[in-house]
Amino acid sequence: MTDDTLAPVAATATPPAPTIGFVSLGCPKALTDSELILTQLSAEGYRTAKSYQGADLVIVNTCGFIDDAVKESLDAIGEALAENGKVIVTGCLGAKAGEGGGNLVQQVHPKVLAVTGPHATQEVMDAVHSHVPKPHDPFVDLVPAAGIKLTPKHYAYLKISEGCNHRCTFCIIPSLRGDLVSRPVGDVLKEARALFEGGVKELLVVSQDTSAYGVDVKYRTGFWDGKPVKTRMLDLVAALGELARQHGAWVRLHYVYPYPHVDEVIPLMAQGLVLPYLDVPFQHAHPDVLRRMKRPASGERNLERIQAWRQACPELVIRSTFIAGFPGETEEEFAYLLDFLQEAQIDRAGCFAYSPVNGAAANELPGALPDAVREERRARFMAVAEAVSVQRLRRRIGATMQVLVDRAPALGRKGGVGRTYADAPEIDGTVRLLPPAKASTVLRVGEFAKARIVATEGHDLVGEPV
Repeated sequence: MTDDTLAPVAATATPPAPTIGFVSLGCPKALTDSELILTQLSAEGYRTAKSYQGADLVIVNTCGFIDDAVKESLDAIGEALAENGKVIVTGCLGAKAGEGGGNLVQQVHPKVLAVTGPHATQEVMDAVHSHVPKPHDPFVDLVPAAGIKLTPKHYAYLKISEGCNHRCTFCIIPSLRGDLVSRPVGDVLKEARALFEGGVKELLVVSQDTSAYGVDVKYRTGFWDGKPVKTRMLDLVAALGELARQHGAWVRLHYVYPYPHVDEVIPLMAQGLVLPYLDVPFQHAHPDVLRRMKRPASGERNLERIQAWRQACPELVIRSTFIAGFPGETEEEFAYLLDFLQEAQIDRAGCFAYSPVNGAAANELPGALPDAVREERRARFMAVAEAVSVQRLRRRIGATMQVLVDRAPALGRKGGVGRTYADAPEIDGTVRLLPPAKASTVLRVGEFAKARIVATEGHDLVGEPV
């Protein structure tokens, strides 16, 4: 038996993990889809690329709701193809049909590797695996408990359902995202807790129709921390409010249709459990226009409901969106809308000039208005909306308000920017924070500060830290 000397074995270098570029377009619901995909990519060991050139593949999460969004998405896909060449498309535009019934994205950009619709994390991952095999070792320990987020770390969106049961004539969302599918209440609350524990100070609840949460499962009972909880808006909001209270955080409700049961949520706002803020997509006020839109509820009941809400919770802030120049809208119907806006005292209002969307039933309605008329009405609406908003903002002067700090260079020594409970990120106003009078006062991003409101600036406030 000979004594052989073992030859040294050459070390094999671990190949670098593949990198994925990501473009996220569209609404907060699409943003949460992007976060789910990025979380799964990270869990499987993929890295994210900072440029098209450095990526092994690019994913584009698209929006397909209105024509401008379609163009933006198609342009983004074209740019990614030109700069990288390997592109997977997901999101609402991916579910949109083109001429002859084929897929619109594939007709315009036949070189894309794969196309999926919205909320299709697994289909996207399957496509990624087909073209860029996943790394050998997953890095699950590197993924935060709350997943990968595209928002600043102090606020996050929480999607509670997908799809919509309404068939509004101007909207194609149900054809893109399907009917309502509510997430299990236990899963929603588990995600909320992880977000709060991860440092989130503002949780923004989103869906296509937050008020309809649980309708599809007949409000069945789920379980959270060993206790029964109904899959219902009121129960979910109450549980989210309790979680937020434990972490000194805010809960903000978006996309709330004005159904009668929303009345039950207002006392939770009056108690301080959730923010006294409702994002209600009214779209119009005149009953005849609402009927042509196939919107639930009529203008008269909406006004009565708002008045009752404000009586129960005087601090309530309402933001909404409206459409001007809908097919058949008369000057009298538009004037009715302007009267509603003033009487309802909508704090924050946005308005779109009606734009035909390919596949929407409203395209077949009689009485289409010229572009110039639609745009002129939009401008008139916004002039009234801004006057109402500014008037309501001026009531804040002299008040001391809690502000969530979004920006504070040098710990706020030169001031900063924040938001009150009345301001959702990206869509509402801000508070310009002046340099603190006391050198000991500091402002930190993601923390709350007190500020005395001293002035208004357009849609924004000016505050002095106290």
